[in-house]
Amino acid sequence: MKKFFDDIKKDIKFKSVGPGKKLTDDSSSKPQAPQVPHGAPRKAPTEGAERAGAAALARIEQQHRPKLKTSQDAIRNQVKRELEAEAAATAASLKNTDVQGACVPQKDPSCFSVPGVFFICPLTGKTLTKTEKEMHIKEAILMRFSEDAIEASIMMIHNFNKDKEKVKAAVDIISKYIENICKNPTEEKYRKIKLSNKVFQENVSGIEGSREYLQALGFESTTLPVDGEDRTEEFLVLPAQESEALEQMKAHVERLQKGEPVRAKLDRQTQVFRPSKHATHFQLPPDFYNLTAEELKREQQQKSEVVERNAMLRTKAMREKEEQRERRKYNYALLRVRLPDENILQGTFLAWERVAALYQFVRDSLVNDWQQLDLNEPKLQKQKSKKAPAALLTFSWDAAVQADIAAAGGKTAVLLKAALLENIKTLS
Repeated sequence: MKKFFDDIKKDIKFKSVGPGKKLTDDSSSKPQAPQVPHGAPRKAPTEGAERAGAAALARIEQQHRPKLKTSQDAIRNQVKRELEAEAAATAASLKNTDVQGACVPQKDPSCFSVPGVFFICPLTGKTLTKTEKEMHIKEAILMRFSEDAIEASIMMIHNFNKDKEKVKAAVDIISKYIENICKNPTEEKYRKIKLSNKVFQENVSGIEGSREYLQALGFESTTLPVDGEDRTEEFLVLPAQESEALEQMKAHVERLQKGEPVRAKLDRQTQVFRPSKHATHFQLPPDFYNLTAEELKREQQQKSEVVERNAMLRTKAMREKEEQRERRKYNYALLRVRLPDENILQGTFLAWERVAALYQFVRDSLVNDWQQLDLNEPKLQKQKSKKAPAALLTFSWDAAVQADIAAAGGKTAVLLKAALLENIKTLS
């Protein structure tokens, strides 16, 4: 077959040259166009015939030359298929569809399964949104100065500064100041802190709340002359202290060292629903996600562009390890629990909370919290709830406990507390 097409190509090239000429012919004379007999079939254009023949030859050669597949090719193709499947799954989750645990919020707030993510301020007890909580806590801390300046300044140090290493360095230096004072109560030099001092400037001055803390301990701002120089500088000076006051200072330093940031408590927004076929229908508001829908789409496009490269460089195990370091797409999870009476209990959780928190949530909602409940999803027993931003779980009574109750002539009455049942709703 190959020889056949080679002959055709040679014949086409030969005929395309045109009629032959003698060496004695006048080169200036114009060649006469060949006479085509009337009724003779027309030949295909020379260039088109050549292209068609080359294409046919290429197809034949391709059919008779099977591609050798190596183990590397197999691995690359497998990884590529996995990446493409992941990309398709993520793309599907970006659509406004009711996909369990992966719904992109729609614009209409009335369709959301929960209004948003809310928190309870531990200082005021007020319910706050995500955007309100940080500013509210700061205001609550500042208001606390009128009640306990030591406590408020400690909260400032641990809440108003994001760099924990710098906070620790400042706490260590302040602790050293107080330690020197307590060890040398009569030495005036230990009770003076020069604000232009390099150590103070680099480690303490820039930490919000540090100066307020020292002033709450009793340090006073004073301008003093600099030894050997004709100028003055600002100092924080602690008046001489009695032994009892020094002991109190030690206790205050311990409070500073053990201080922790004030964290708003997640509001579970506990809600009860009647039995419903819509229990797996979730629409999560934007508060549940770290990224907006547009950012998710843009991120997915970037992933699609590097599918080929990733297929060559990363195996499934490598990608799974990388996913552990990847920034989470959400911080919160909306969980629904189907109880033995078919009623559904709903609550909001942090995405990294453990299953024990879910058990405690259910027990706190029951009339008789002593009865043993079993989670029917054994795979979740040793996992965190971060596996999905929304999920429906099923709890059942422990069979042995129920048998004992029945043998004693008892029976299971209403499960949930009356306060919850008063506001029971229907899922739609």
